[in-house]
Amino acid sequence: MLVMSGGPVVPAWADELPSFAQTRASHPLSDLQLLDRRGEPLQTLRVDPNRRVLAWVTLDRMSPALLRSMLLSEDQHFYEHSGVDWSAVAASAWANLWNTRTRGASTVTMQLAGLLDQDLARRGGRSVAQKLGQAWVAGRLEKRWTKAQILEAYLNRVPLRGELVGVPAAAQALFGKRPSGLDVRESALLAAMLRGPNASAETLSTRACGVLRTMGHTCEGLVDEVGAVLRRKPLSIGDAPQWAPHYARLALRADGPAAQRSTLDATWQRVAVQALRRHLAELSGRQVEDGAVLVLDNASGEARVWVGSSGSQLSEAAQVDHVLARRQPGSTLKPFLYELAIERRLITAASLLDDSPAQVATAAGLYLPQNYDKQYRGWISARASLGNSLNIPAVRLSLMLTPEAVFERLNALGLQLPETGGFYGPSLALGSADVTLLALTNAYRALANGGKYAADAAPRSDPGRDAGPRRVEFRQVADPKASFIVGDILADNNARALTFGLSSALALPFPASVKTGTSKDMRDNWCIGWSSRYTVGVWVGNSSGEAMHQVSGVSGAAPVWREVMLALHASGVPPAIRPPAGLVAQHTRFEAGQEPSRLEWFVTGTEQAVIRAAGTSVALRNPVDGAIYALDPDIPPNAQRLRFTHEGRLDRGVAAWRLDGRVIGRGATMDWLPMPGRHELALLDASGRVLQQVRFEVRGAGMKQPPAPGVDSRPPIPQVNRPRAQFVAAPWRSGG
Repeated sequence: MLVMSGGPVVPAWADELPSFAQTRASHPLSDLQLLDRRGEPLQTLRVDPNRRVLAWVTLDRMSPALLRSMLLSEDQHFYEHSGVDWSAVAASAWANLWNTRTRGASTVTMQLAGLLDQDLARRGGRSVAQKLGQAWVAGRLEKRWTKAQILEAYLNRVPLRGELVGVPAAAQALFGKRPSGLDVRESALLAAMLRGPNASAETLSTRACGVLRTMGHTCEGLVDEVGAVLRRKPLSIGDAPQWAPHYARLALRADGPAAQRSTLDATWQRVAVQALRRHLAELSGRQVEDGAVLVLDNASGEARVWVGSSGSQLSEAAQVDHVLARRQPGSTLKPFLYELAIERRLITAASLLDDSPAQVATAAGLYLPQNYDKQYRGWISARASLGNSLNIPAVRLSLMLTPEAVFERLNALGLQLPETGGFYGPSLALGSADVTLLALTNAYRALANGGKYAADAAPRSDPGRDAGPRRVEFRQVADPKASFIVGDILADNNARALTFGLSSALALPFPASVKTGTSKDMRDNWCIGWSSRYTVGVWVGNSSGEAMHQVSGVSGAAPVWREVMLALHASGVPPAIRPPAGLVAQHTRFEAGQEPSRLEWFVTGTEQAVIRAAGTSVALRNPVDGAIYALDPDIPPNAQRLRFTHEGRLDRGVAAWRLDGRVIGRGATMDWLPMPGRHELALLDASGRVLQQVRFEVRGAGMKQPPAPGVDSRPPIPQVNRPRAQFVAAPWRSGG
């Protein structure tokens, strides 16, 4: 045979045969494990879609039944030969001479030699020359490795069925067990796969039955059992960690070791996952199924908790990482407006803001912002306005700042808004842009750090060592004094009492600043806040964008935020954030008694002991100058009315309304039957002095009465239910 084949074909690496330790260290894995920052397992994740190879399992952790079945099936004289079973070779040669089928003569050691030789494995290893090469390498293996090492390496590297390589992968996928838990029948089935990994269920049953009978067991019901095992989906071990799948996909390196350490904390990660799932289960009747939780370390920006989804049992989009998904943030953008306004000394925390109906003219028509509860509170302090998440004062504040300035500040804080300030307009104050939970939580972290912004730490793994602090480069984006004042407002439970009460989920037993948000139509709930150590962000909603049923930020995301915050500080109360230089605490009272007196924080030079409301002028609220109204042809003309209203209080008397040169009524409001045409409306005081005058237009829609002089000749606008200023809704009505 040697002469005919020209000598044995010896693998090129045979003279440099790898040691057992080298083989084990280079074991290729398809599934990697994510560890927390202290080395505790968090997640097992598959990274190789072509093969399923699990972590190496030592021989002493494999079932004795498995070892016996394997040797009975493949190499009955394993402990007797020195790499080649010459009796089996002779039997195979004799059978081939008489054209009789019999078991192959390759020993476990020879098969392992073929598995270690990658070139040989790719070619199949069935020629005479290759078999001789295997035999030669097997002899070398037997001299350098122990029998236990050879068998252990074989069982971890042998292909079994389909993509499954090694007993550990096959035991998990086929039986949902570790190799130590395999029983006799399961071991026999795996042994039967060695000779034909992808054989039919009948063939495998016959081979497995032969192994069982050799071991003294019966084969009753084996055919049905094997068929059931091969038909079902791959199983997983019940205690395999599955706590951070989204983070693992981002952090694990396919070229890294089997276990890679992360920045997460396993204890807090489990608390966050369980809190989110438990609370969403309680809200299951309100059309809400998704959620996400993120915890950032204020100093390093590293993620301590990263929950991208509520999981497959609750969510139909469990694979979506909602920490990175863009959603509308609602009222959670308001703290940045107030910080910028205080920074520019446009307001103080005690300044009185106007919470009354507003109409803002835009290119698309009138923008009518509304508060979440559709109520108005008149003059209210900036502290109470932000604490109670009022929308109208925030919109007015954004107009003072200009949408462009708000846009630039939000982008400087890392929100990466895709459009321009003019595109969003005043609605940006109420969260009309799309942001990610990661970016928004990190922007809040900047407020926690006194206005110093640093990019968040990307998900990472640090193999073989603790994930220690990273180098952080901060840059001052917001004023530290204004950031502290905003944080103090958001930590003031009394400041939010009008909307949230005194015993909401936002009230913690230690200092913590927090803001909730609800986007348009209750599609998104947010709760984001910080202590001196951590910033926590929670989002609740639906991946599909479907609206929730009566779920606001305080009832949707806030309970999860509270539970996570309490877990983060279970070991001790965090210290309060110290005020920076340049602030003064001033006892302040309100002259008109709008709010109780209190100790208020001011930027030095802006402090006030008494807050007085400025004199208010009377002004038309509806209609606004240049407004256009359209009559609906499907509604009787007498049922369509336009209401004239003004804001402010006259010093004496009652206002009079003069339309097109003729006084038509008196009072704070006036309902007028609209007539097509262009009109001029004036608001008069008791002495007949014109306080304000506006022009507006009414467009007809097939009305039978003749048009008034000056009516527009353009075609009417059909299908409008009410005059425009009365029915235009706020495009972005966010909630607290």
